[in-house]
Amino acid sequence: MDLMDIQAPPQGAYAEADGVKYHYIELGEGSPTVFLHGGGPGCTGWSDFGQVAPLFAEDRRCLLVDILQYGKSAKPVIEGPMWDYHAARTVALMDALGIERADFVCNSWGGTIALNLAAKYPERVRSLVITGSMPVFHGPLAPLPEGGRRGRNARDVYYGGDGPSREKMRALMARLEWYDPDAIPEGTVTLRYEQSLDPEETALAGASDNPRGDWQDLSAELGLIQAPTLFFWGMYDAFLTPDYPLMLARMVPRGSLHVMDQASHHPQEERPYDYFSVVSGFLNQRHDQRHG
Repeated sequence: MDLMDIQAPPQGAYAEADGVKYHYIELGEGSPTVFLHGGGPGCTGWSDFGQVAPLFAEDRRCLLVDILQYGKSAKPVIEGPMWDYHAARTVALMDALGIERADFVCNSWGGTIALNLAAKYPERVRSLVITGSMPVFHGPLAPLPEGGRRGRNARDVYYGGDGPSREKMRALMARLEWYDPDAIPEGTVTLRYEQSLDPEETALAGASDNPRGDWQDLSAELGLIQAPTLFFWGMYDAFLTPDYPLMLARMVPRGSLHVMDQASHHPQEERPYDYFSVVSGFLNQRHDQRHG
């Protein structure tokens, strides 16, 4: 199939994890690889990774997870530190699925979850691939507060006014997620738009309180991460220039950085074959051997 024109999602499954229900799509067999998506309106494991996951599934057990409050997973109100909550529940999901240790391939919101998980539960993570995530808010290269609010502002605009529409979804993706707006697949717009109409997601987006939990800066946690970590960035990421992930790569003891030209916040969708080539090479390294 043409991976740039995403297909309808395959049949998914559900798993109970520490009192909440996760939805996930499983493809392939082999080394467990968990895919965690971004936090944009209507995002799911399949919408963010459905173009590229079939390539990884040739020799990996791929689990495309809908993170909590998104997709078909549960949408609880989160109290307390948000990244701690997500990390603990993701570990509980791994327990439920019989996964002792996994590679993580993540975009944006999901990447921050994985970074915190790797710091708090190092024995559960073999390696990390992180794209477009924003785990720290300090230092000369960190985003200004208004930059950090850009995602929330985009949600407010999308759900505000006359409410969600296909046109507003395409405009959001063109402005914040894709380098070439003309290349955005109609199938992806449809998946995102239809999911964004979910009543529980709409309620979360319009809540006046803080249903997503308390924001955490992970500056201290990054230095605790033992797993090899590849920060994979789009040269034209609309949220953060490549200077920022370079700072992150230096904060993680075994961090490295790859910057892709002609890509923005969702390079795994924009250039799936090139993304797969780089990421699979990284994942297939013998990370358990430390090199001098």
